[in-house]
Amino acid sequence: MTKLAAAYHRLHRNSRGSLWMLGSAAAFTVMTLLIKFLGEDYSAALQTFYRNAAGLLVMLPLIARNPRQAFRTNRPGLLLFRATAGTIGMILGFYAYQKMPLADANALSFTRTLWLVPLAAFVLKEQIGPRRISATFIGFLGALLMLQPSAAAGIGLPATAALVGALLIALTVTGMKFMTRDHSTMTLMSWSAVLGFLLSIPGAVLAWRTPDLPDLALLGTMGVLGLITQACYVKGMSEGDAAVMAPIDYTRLVFAVILGYVLFAEVPNSMTMLGASIIIGSTIYITWREAQLGKPEPAQRAD
Repeated sequence: MTKLAAAYHRLHRNSRGSLWMLGSAAAFTVMTLLIKFLGEDYSAALQTFYRNAAGLLVMLPLIARNPRQAFRTNRPGLLLFRATAGTIGMILGFYAYQKMPLADANALSFTRTLWLVPLAAFVLKEQIGPRRISATFIGFLGALLMLQPSAAAGIGLPATAALVGALLIALTVTGMKFMTRDHSTMTLMSWSAVLGFLLSIPGAVLAWRTPDLPDLALLGTMGVLGLITQACYVKGMSEGDAAVMAPIDYTRLVFAVILGYVLFAEVPNSMTMLGASIIIGSTIYITWREAQLGKPEPAQRAD
C-alpha cells in the first residue's frame, strides 16, 4: 500500500467521502463548461448522443461478461420509461447549460431534490411530513425568486428546460429506487446505457454534424467526465453519511460562479444568488430530514 493510499484510509469515512464528492463536483463543472463551449456548434441532442455513447462504451465490457444476467428483467416497460425520461432530461439540461449562465443552470438543476419529495409521495407511496412539504414549497419559491418571472415574459425557454429536465431526472431517480427492490444495479445500468444510446440517436441524426478531431476529443472528454461525475458521487455517498455528503455537492455552484466569471464574464446578480441559496438550503434540509427518518429507533434501556 502506498503512502498516499495509507493516508487516505486513515481518514474518517466522512472525510474520504468528502474528497470523492469534491471530485464529482469538479468533474461536473468542467463537463458543463464543455457543454457550454461546444454548444455554439453542437446541439444539446447531439451532445447527449456523444455523452451516452461514451457511457455505452464503458459499460460494454461489463455487459459482455454475462449479457443474460445484465438484461434480466420482468419490467421492460418501466426500464424504457426511465431511460426515455433520463434521455430527454439530459437533453433539456444540456440545453439549459448552453443558453443560461453556468451558475443559474447549476442552481436550477438542484431542484431535482425538490421534485423527489412529491414523487416519493405519489409514486413510492412514502409518508411525507409537513416539514419536508414546507421545505419543498420554500425551495420552489427560491426558484421563482431567482428567475423573477414577469407576467409578460414568463420564465423563459432555457429556465423552463432546466426545471423540466430536473423533474425528469428526479423521475429516473424515483424509478431507480422502485426498481432496486427486485433489480440489481448492474441490470439498471445496462438497460440505461443501451436504451439511452438508442434513444439519443434520432435527435442526433436531425442535428448531425461530423466533428473534426479536436471537437471529437472534447465531446469524448465531456462524456467521460459525465461518467467520472457519477462514479465519484456514488463512491462519496457510499463512503460517508448522505446528510453530510449532500451539501458538498453544492460546491459545484461555487465552481460554476468562478468559471462563469473567468471564462464567460458571467456575474450572477443578488436575486439569483439569494434564490439559489434558498434552493440549496431547502434541499439540504430535505436530505438531512430523510437521513434522520431513516435512522433506526434507539434501543430502549432495560430498567
